[in-house]
Amino acid sequence: MGGFFGVVSRESCVFDLFFGIDYHSHLGTRRGGMVVYDSEKGFDRAIHNIENAPFRTKFERDVDSMKGTIGVGCISDYEPQPLLIRSHLGNYAITTVGKINNIAELVEGIYKKGHSHFMEMSGGEINQTELTASLINQKDSIWEGLQYAARMIEGSMSILVMTKDGIYAMRDSVGRTPVIIGEKEGAHCVSFEDFAFLHLGYTRKRELGPGEVVFMDADEVKTLVEPGDDMCICTFLWVYYGYPTATYEGVNVEQMRYECGKHMARRDTIVPDYVAGVPDSGTAHAIGYANEAGVPFARPFIKYTPTWPRSFMPQNQEKRDLIAKMKLLPVENLIRDKRILLIDDSIVRGTQLRETSEYLFESGAKEVHIRPACPPLVYGCKYLNFSRSRSDLDLITRRVIKELEGEDTGEVLEKYSDPETQEYNNMVEKIRQKMNFTSLTFNRLDDMVEAVGIDPSKLCTYCWNGKEGGCRGKCHNKK
Repeated sequence: MGGFFGVVSRESCVFDLFFGIDYHSHLGTRRGGMVVYDSEKGFDRAIHNIENAPFRTKFERDVDSMKGTIGVGCISDYEPQPLLIRSHLGNYAITTVGKINNIAELVEGIYKKGHSHFMEMSGGEINQTELTASLINQKDSIWEGLQYAARMIEGSMSILVMTKDGIYAMRDSVGRTPVIIGEKEGAHCVSFEDFAFLHLGYTRKRELGPGEVVFMDADEVKTLVEPGDDMCICTFLWVYYGYPTATYEGVNVEQMRYECGKHMARRDTIVPDYVAGVPDSGTAHAIGYANEAGVPFARPFIKYTPTWPRSFMPQNQEKRDLIAKMKLLPVENLIRDKRILLIDDSIVRGTQLRETSEYLFESGAKEVHIRPACPPLVYGCKYLNFSRSRSDLDLITRRVIKELEGEDTGEVLEKYSDPETQEYNNMVEKIRQKMNFTSLTFNRLDDMVEAVGIDPSKLCTYCWNGKEGGCRGKCHNKK
């Protein structure tokens, strides 16, 4: 996915910027970047690959040499950014979070208007942040350009633009990802995650609304475009992506995960020896389940993180799966001859959780009952790149549906998304057999939405049921 952070201060912003970006390391694995502006030195930028070393290690030397009172930066799961842009709107830095689905159409339109070229990334793809900048440059001011980009982009895009005077911040049109403002004496910051600025002395000022555009300097935050009424925030932020201390739309991630576990326990009939969570993604869900069910919580696996924290992982999926297994060290006394109920946030491809359950059986487990904390993922995410899947058939659900049906039309998929249908039950049983679980029960969508606790019409649930909540089609139709 990725995350960003920006600071405008009367004094040096480099320290705040460095740690603010670092606190987003759980959101991306590929690249990190930061740009600062100083009235004497101008713009100064650093971008590093963080696949084999964490952000903090790669940028320590840059922090010592950088100087400035305004800065933006990001953790990016894909393209190199922030970018430095020179245009008729002046010089600025830009960083984004999101996904553009109509790249070819937008590029062709820009070519017809006289734009000569785009830089090509490895693999022949265009940098989405550069394309966003090109859209902004079609207008006579940055804030008008931001509005234009929001109208033209099919998908989702939240944006920070830094000039020598301050930072423009825009939340995507339907609020799919958060953009949060913090403040302290003589400074403002803008962040994807609100906890990222708390230890830096900032207090939470407010969260931008859908499509809202603001301009911030050290002294004030001005709203340039009022927020819209339609929201479609990603539910997966609470289930998986968000850090436990993060809060979106007033709902804390850790608390939501406890509630998820409680709902799962209320519907379950299995009585295991204890409940466990795949560390760290299933831990909070498992604690909620255990507390509600009155079953002991235990840790049959301990996650080894000194050399392989979440913030950097190989891009190759086979290697990622291997490392995920290597990081989990078994506690045999808690496994042998035990009936274990194991919770993870989700099942995407199925590879890692299958290997984890096999590992438990090899270590002497009597039974392994799997309880994913979200419903089966039937539709590939079109908006936030929550997985690196190139095809919906990477999803284990879609592969199983294809085996069962020989096709996966929209009508068929709807049946497989409904937990009240026989098709859904057949799919779950087929997955259970393939993965050799003792039993498999997914969390229900209605229970998961209730665990979030905000108006369901404001939640995007596309990856589970193909529906986009409050977006009303605006995510992929130009206004």
